[in-house]
Amino acid sequence: MTDTTPPSAIITLDKVHKYYGDYHALRGISAEIRQGEFFSLLGPSGCGKTTLLRAIAGFEDISSGEIQLSGRNMEGVPPNRRPTNMVFQSYAIFPHLSVAENVAFGLRKSGKTPGEKRRDVAEALEMVGLADFGKRAAHALSGGQRQRVALARALILKPKVLLLDEPLSALDKKMREQMQVELIKLQREVGITFILVTHDQEEALVMSDRIAVMFEGEIAQLDDPEMLYRRPQSRRVAEFIGMMNFLPAEVVDVAGGKAEVEVAGLGRAALEAGQCPGGAAKGAARIGLRPESLTILFEGQTAESGRSAEGVVEEVVYYGDMTYYDVLIHGAPSKVSVSMRNMPGRRVLERGDPARLAWDPRAMVLFP
Repeated sequence: MTDTTPPSAIITLDKVHKYYGDYHALRGISAEIRQGEFFSLLGPSGCGKTTLLRAIAGFEDISSGEIQLSGRNMEGVPPNRRPTNMVFQSYAIFPHLSVAENVAFGLRKSGKTPGEKRRDVAEALEMVGLADFGKRAAHALSGGQRQRVALARALILKPKVLLLDEPLSALDKKMREQMQVELIKLQREVGITFILVTHDQEEALVMSDRIAVMFEGEIAQLDDPEMLYRRPQSRRVAEFIGMMNFLPAEVVDVAGGKAEVEVAGLGRAALEAGQCPGGAAKGAARIGLRPESLTILFEGQTAESGRSAEGVVEEVVYYGDMTYYDVLIHGAPSKVSVSMRNMPGRRVLERGDPARLAWDPRAMVLFP
């Protein structure tokens, strides 16, 4: 029998507040971060995510509340005595030192023998795929290699929690995507808790076990990536995570948390309680639909759900593997975005072409 009990919390945040003078940077943050999970703090610039990370690390004192690491209150505990280590956005690599000397820097006060230090450095470099780079000058490294050196230097101290402050932001797109996968693998191999700060929604969705979406010093929603994407709890979260179409709707009936809605351009739909995160009440509302939840039907195709709508293509953006269409549905006040994978034999529509869209009520989310 598989044990489905979630791992215990290694970090507990209890009503954490932080003021800078009159500015309220963190507003009563409460959350538990589990042992061994990849956890992300996601939000726009200025939302408080880096402040919270630095408070966990001990670089920022909190104004009130409590931060516990492994069940111990961290009040008054300096950063060097916390079971955490941090990888900064700038990497902070010393250019005058070799790769091995950079990685060994954190061991200078460890009391270990030179032989023990060499062994630990070799293990850390092996862990990040730089086993043969120990003697190389740090200034001769690529961006991705410098990032790995910073990781090795943090991991050599064997922290219980690794804190990552936008560590991939300086990399180009291809290297960034490659390092995302490598970080996921590394976290699984070492088995410790990773906490990532990022403003990149795609990065958080790809890498995380759970994500806390933050706005203005508060957690708006804490969930796993799929639930955040498919069932956002507010319109603000829906707009921030990926792309979402919004169509005006009228809630015509409510029973047992379920809602019957009339959606502009699409018609009548019955929604389950889980599709109504803020509850449902009769009257005007908005329906959210992701671009991939709308499908263009080509000649001879029928809608599996039995539901379709007519419209006109207003814009076409070709990405190679995907094409994004802006389609104005008859009876809707504004266009919707539709994403379609480019398959062999499937033509790319042009502006002004008629389009028939299939849609499924199960993909809808109701917002007040």
